Amino acid sequence: MTEPVGPPQGGAGETDGGVWPYLGVGCLTAVVGLVAGGMIAVLIAKFVGAAMGCRPDADTGAPCDWSAYWTWGARLGVILFPSIVLWRMRRSRAASRKSE
Repeated sequence: MTEPVGPPQGGAGETDGGVWPYLGVGCLTAVVGLVAGGMIAVLIAKFVGAAMGCRPDADTGAPCDWSAYWTWGARLGVILFPSIVLWRMRRSRAASRKSE
């Protein structure tokens, strides 16, 4: 009789120490950071436009000069969000290796 197939050795969700987990997480968070940074910047453009008395677009309600805010926010988001996530990921992996 054959033995039942169990989970792999090690804990659930563990991966090897290669570059592939970092590459996958980095690419995914870059897309999320691009969109999130752009949207946060558009919200800031809305507040700045209201403070400066700028009238939003009548058809869409878009704030004044929203595209400049979006591009800068997206640039910051695509750099900062993956950097923070990968830094935290590396730090937690290093701590788990020390505890072993």
